[in-house]
This record gives sequence, structure tokens and C-alpha cells, in this order.
Amino acid sequence: MRCCFVWPAAAILLFVVSGCAGVQSALDPTGAEAERINTLSWVLIIFCTAVFIITAIIASVALFANERWRQQLAGERLVIGAGLIFPAVTLTFLLAYGIFVLGMGGGSADTSDGLRISVVGERWWWRVIYRDENGRRIESANELRIPVGRPVKIDLTSADVIHSFWVPKLAGKLDMIPGRTNTLTLDVTSPGVSRGQCAEYCGGAHALMSFFVIAMPEKDFAAWLADEAKDAHQPTDELETRGQALFIASGCGACHTVRGTAATGAIGPDLTHVGSRHSLAAATLPNNAEAFARWIRDGQHIKPENLMPPYPIFSDEELASLSSYLAQLR
Repeated sequence: MRCCFVWPAAAILLFVVSGCAGVQSALDPTGAEAERINTLSWVLIIFCTAVFIITAIIASVALFANERWRQQLAGERLVIGAGLIFPAVTLTFLLAYGIFVLGMGGGSADTSDGLRISVVGERWWWRVIYRDENGRRIESANELRIPVGRPVKIDLTSADVIHSFWVPKLAGKLDMIPGRTNTLTLDVTSPGVSRGQCAEYCGGAHALMSFFVIAMPEKDFAAWLADEAKDAHQPTDELETRGQALFIASGCGACHTVRGTAATGAIGPDLTHVGSRHSLAAATLPNNAEAFARWIRDGQHIKPENLMPPYPIFSDEELASLSSYLAQLR
């Protein structure tokens, strides 16, 4: 009989613990701000647990103890001490401690190297703009790459409705408001991949508006940014060449940019190096040729209410050439 309760309890415990790590876990921080939030969270969890246990013991004594113990609990001294003085003192201390912990390192980002990154929330994807020390504007989408070991300021705004930028492993969330720029400092302590999410309901495809943050060593980031600033790779075989011609002829360039080609649209994500990104469709699909084909043919079934219409007009051969061309844009 005891096993009937032990195994479900163990399964529940394993399920809960499995959420304590991974690319989107606030309990596995790799950013300076997230580490401070994690410290404060554990202090509050331990404090609240202790208060709950003490309250449960007092309630048990009041209900089940003998008359002498119950009379002691009924005195004014306990009511005033535990009901007024204790919460006033402890909550004031916790407030001061929280302000101290979360305020540490505020405004510490050093942007003397000239790197500036902007993220614009769109429906339902992320426009990412890098500006290097030479003032070059390098645009990407749905993926943010930053160097490890130094704070980087991220300017956040929105092109349409209120969004919210949240990477639990790296920092707290910050709203993105049309007409206003909020600044978030990311100071990543170790290389790796973190997953972020829009944390403010923004319409139909809100739940599928995610992104990845890739933290890289300084030298790797500098090399990546230099490559990202280059024009798109030209196709190297007949299938990819046909795909490029079809991309231009079908009007895809009216919405998307592929630098180095006639595609100069700015409505949708920049696709210049889309093949090298961690995912497609704002972390909805893996990045491969098959996913490109699925997305082009009927992205509405994959990400309902996104603003890209389906294209059932393309044959299987045309889809294969288009997806091959896009996948090689690295």
C-alpha cells in the first residue's frame, strides 16, 4: 500500500526537479543579474518556508495541545510580538536586502568599445540590430549573440504592441513599449545557449514568440560579427541557384532582405545569414531545409496567426530549391 503513494510522489518530485535546469531555467543562472535574482529567491523561499513551519506548529499547538499551552498562545505578548513586531522587522529587512542585492552592479555596463545592440519586438518575432565601433548596422532576427565576460547594453523597444524581453538564465524581464526605449544590461558569466520568451501577452502567436541568446568568448564573438556583416553567400550548385532565382522572382524580397541581392524588404526578418541561426520562426522550428519547406508551404499551421501567408502555389521541386537556397545562407 505504501508503494502506491511512494512511486507517484517520486515521479512528481523528478518532474519538478527536471525543471530546475536547462536553457530556460531561472534556477540555473549564467548571467550576473540572474545570479542575484536567484540568491534573493532562495533567501525568500527559505524565509517563507521557515515562517510556514513555525505557523503550522503554533496552529497545531492551538488545536491539539493541553490547556496550559493553549492559554500561553492566547496572551497579548505573542500576538504583538509575532503578529506585529516580527513581520514589521523581518519584512523591512528583506526589502532592504532585496534592494541591495538587485541594485548591485546597476548601471555597470561599459560600452567604451562602441558595441550597441537593439532588439525590436515585432508580431511575432524579434528584430536584432548590432552597431559596431565603426557605426555599421548589422541586422539579424530571433537570435541574440553577445560576448562573455563584459556587460552589454541591450536597447529594447517595440514596433507595434507591448512585448516583454525575458531570458530567465541571464536576467529579469523588461517590457518593450512602442515609442519608448528601455535598456537591459546582460553580463554573461559563461559561454552557452539560453532561451528567452516574450513575457507579455501580445496577440495570437505570443506563445510561439521565443528566441535564443548565444554567449560566446570575446574572440569568437568578434569573428562572428565580422562574418555577420558580410553579404550573403552566393549559391554553389544548380538547385540553390534555382532557389535564389525563384526567391527573387516570387517577390520574397519585398518583405525580406538578403544583402548582396535584389531582396531589400524590411517588413519581415533579415535572411542574409538565416541558415546559421539556432532556429527558425522565432524558436518554433529547427534550422534545416525540411523546416524551411514546411514553413514556406503552410506556416499558419505551425505558428497560427503569424503575418506570413502560406504559399501552397510552390511545387515540391520549387520548395526543395527554395529551402536549399535559404539553408545555405550562412
